[in-house]
Amino acid sequence: MDLSSIEIFLAVVSDRSVTKAAKAVGRVPSNVTTRIQQLEEDLGVSLFSRDGKKMTLTREGETFLAYANRLMALALEARQAVRPLAPSGTLRVGTMESTAASRLPAALTQFNRMWPDVSLQLTMGASRDLACAVVSDALDCALVARPPKAMREEDVGFDAELKALEMEPVFVEDLLIVLPSGHPAIKSAADLRVGALAALEPGCTYRRIAEHWARKSRALPTSEHGSYHAILASVAAGNAAGIMPRSVLDLMPWPTSVQTHQLGPVETLLVYRKNDRPSAFNAFHEVLSATKGRDIRLATN
Repeated sequence: MDLSSIEIFLAVVSDRSVTKAAKAVGRVPSNVTTRIQQLEEDLGVSLFSRDGKKMTLTREGETFLAYANRLMALALEARQAVRPLAPSGTLRVGTMESTAASRLPAALTQFNRMWPDVSLQLTMGASRDLACAVVSDALDCALVARPPKAMREEDVGFDAELKALEMEPVFVEDLLIVLPSGHPAIKSAADLRVGALAALEPGCTYRRIAEHWARKSRALPTSEHGSYHAILASVAAGNAAGIMPRSVLDLMPWPTSVQTHQLGPVETLLVYRKNDRPSAFNAFHEVLSATKGRDIRLATN
């Protein structure tokens, strides 16, 4: 057992997919599969239940997850302990609301515990607004959603802003259309029996992906909401179909069974200015990498 195997294990836990995890850790899927198999052989138990391409933790996998998180956190502390200069000052981090809710709690808790002298200022907003803020030096870095390649020609401005920055994939989100209880399964927006799409502000990448999907089949207005809880309430009332990543839906209470339609994977990027990496950013980047599989456990309980 080594730290790279544990990192791969946590990536599979986070993304529930060998293919997505391979992309997150910069390896080919066959290597991820081999490393997971080797880890299972080393431990003498099966860590995952395999249902097609979906990977879910077994009871033994849930137990090992707690230890894997602790081992990665301890390794991170050990590396930081031998460095002569500790990060200091203020770090301005931008994030989407969905990422703040489902992906960042463990990283922020760990960062604050390790580097209490760093003042971490968190700003939430839409992806395009956050990217503009990094370009203009209003933020040091941000976590943003990048539109699929097919949409980038429609939004050359946002793509140009991203290309002006350093970009690093950190998460892959499964974007969903969430339907009211009892709504039949759909294949396209033409099958929707609601009058609107419920989404966040116009700069939200998830909203623009859903609107692009809907335009292929029918004209459907967008109902703008200030939070994912408000989106869920609109869906529950039967007035709209909501747009949100699965990681957020898994964290939210739902009184009845949920009907969803997958729009596909969407990358979350960490963006920052080229040749501008203060020590506090480097520390945040390392903590984010070490803890990115930890909060998703909330969604698998």
